[in-house]
Amino acid sequence: MTPAERFFCADAARARGDAFSGTAPYGSVWVLIECRRSWPVNGFDGLDLDPGIKTLVFSAARASRARVLLVRRPGRRRPGGSDRWAVLRHDACGGLRQQWGSWRLDQDLARIVTALQSPGEQGGPPVVLVCAHGLHDVCCAVRGRPVGRALGERWPDLVWESTHVGGDRFAANVVVVPDGVYYGGLDAASSLTVVEEHLAGRIHADHLRGFTTLYPPQQAAVAAVLRRFGPAGRHDYAIVGTVRDKDGWHVRVSGGTSHGRLLDVEVRARPTPPLRLTCRGPEGSSALVYEVVSLRES
Repeated sequence: MTPAERFFCADAARARGDAFSGTAPYGSVWVLIECRRSWPVNGFDGLDLDPGIKTLVFSAARASRARVLLVRRPGRRRPGGSDRWAVLRHDACGGLRQQWGSWRLDQDLARIVTALQSPGEQGGPPVVLVCAHGLHDVCCAVRGRPVGRALGERWPDLVWESTHVGGDRFAANVVVVPDGVYYGGLDAASSLTVVEEHLAGRIHADHLRGFTTLYPPQQAAVAAVLRRFGPAGRHDYAIVGTVRDKDGWHVRVSGGTSHGRLLDVEVRARPTPPLRLTCRGPEGSSALVYEVVSLRES
């Protein structure tokens, strides 16, 4: 295969116009482990660490339903010093909590287990993750690294490159945690606008993949509301009911304190035709697309 014939999943997804809404993986807890070495294709699982420590951290993360990501600062690698780790969570009441530590020795990572068992401190600035895991999928590197550089120059204390966050074809992917907001299809220019608006409390439907505390039909419903009524804060809308029937889902969205609305959104899912969804993936894969067929005020 010549370079001109090489398949890039993000190019193919953009050419097809693949929908973003409803594609954020569900989750509310993240474990970040700084690693300035080259990242293995399978991320944390592939690190050359003490097997006992790795098992301990992995088991604790699985018990907390936490996602473990390797991270590093964009651009030139800083020499020496300790690496950092963090446990970030979006709690059931909408609170955003963080706990940070440092590590030099493998055994230092055992403190992650204790952090996963405690609530952490409320507040703190958000963390902006840019997937740049080239060994997992080349599009994540080709599209993610320029975004990481642009964001890192603007917000050097907030931005980290990360291992695989899911949705390779939507590269460049940006995840704001512990807010739990996924954005996709970004480039350097659009990422600056999206993150600036997010930090100002204005989440737009454009480029929004979804909120990780919601399930796909609910994510699609909220995105449709934002598209109809304009940008809003992370907690300006809330899901107050979801009913499944044979045709799809009826999702009720409340405007919360900022918007005096009660909205009923009808969402349906359909499979895509057989496609190649990732650079490394096979032909003939299918994904679900969540489509909003009606949105009305109650």
